[in-house]
Amino acid sequence: MRALVNRKAGGPDVLTVEERADLSPAPSEVRVRVKRAGLNFADISARVGLYPDAPKFPMVMGYEVSGIVDGVGSGVTTLRDGDRVTALCRFGGQASMVCVPAAQVRRMPDAMSFDEGAALPVNYLTAYQMLFWTAPLLPGMSVLVHMAAGGVGQAAIQLCKTVPNVTIYGTASAGKHEFLRQSGVHHPIDYRTQDYAAEVMRLTKGRGVDRILDALGGKDWERGLSALRSGGTLFAFGWANMIDGETRSLLHVAKQFLSMKKWSPMELMGLNKGIIGINLGHLWHEVELIGSHLEALLRLYEQGAIKPHVDRVFPLSKAGEAHAHVQARKNVGKVVFDCEA
Repeated sequence: MRALVNRKAGGPDVLTVEERADLSPAPSEVRVRVKRAGLNFADISARVGLYPDAPKFPMVMGYEVSGIVDGVGSGVTTLRDGDRVTALCRFGGQASMVCVPAAQVRRMPDAMSFDEGAALPVNYLTAYQMLFWTAPLLPGMSVLVHMAAGGVGQAAIQLCKTVPNVTIYGTASAGKHEFLRQSGVHHPIDYRTQDYAAEVMRLTKGRGVDRILDALGGKDWERGLSALRSGGTLFAFGWANMIDGETRSLLHVAKQFLSMKKWSPMELMGLNKGIIGINLGHLWHEVELIGSHLEALLRLYEQGAIKPHVDRVFPLSKAGEAHAHVQARKNVGKVVFDCEA
């Protein structure tokens, strides 16, 4: 098998493809011959050495794959060789082969491509948990989606559209605004030239929005809270601002931490606003919950309500270029790896 290996913290050039021994499924596992693997910002954070959940170097990252089952461990009765599947894996997915607990694997709908199968799990599950589980989105509400042209952003916009009369605000560079409008964003905001919090308050006539999906982190969480209406919720699901450049800067990390506002429950109670943290990687023990959410998403796909937008497919051998592409925020939608190339 071939695997994308990260042997040390650094820029995109530290990523190499290496040959490794083939895997065998343990009891309750299946082996997936990987066709496509998703690239997430967590992978970039791990590469630069700023992802605390990452395995030790040398590591093989990858939280999500699509492919074909070609080995079944003892005790598995729900899957068989030849099944086309999408799967969640706690690392190791960016390779030509991975072994995964059967409980984290689902058959793909017949119409779903391998590109879409690798683009769906992490981004859509994250968005689903924010919008439909922790603080369910109700008809007539308004939502601000940061990094709206990215993978989670696009997933969130599509899910928002399944709820009647939801008004969507989305931040992205000006060159992506037409794409956002076509995706269903009512009010694109250029974060590079506009104060998005002030713009939201202007557009809502001082009321604010009901939900904010924020993977920026740091000072942006404080800015976001100011743009929430009373009773609103800010979801913190990443800290992209922690990364400044292709390699880790401990000085920048320290500045980010020191500049972050901390709220007490009493303060939030007085504001009538909430902040909720979302981390899919820390929900691995909730097997039935995550499985039910994934099944709900696959049903929405079959109904035509959601459809992952794949920006580019990079061969595994061009992983450094893929990382640089996403880190520079050039992607519109999801970036995936072709693990056969």
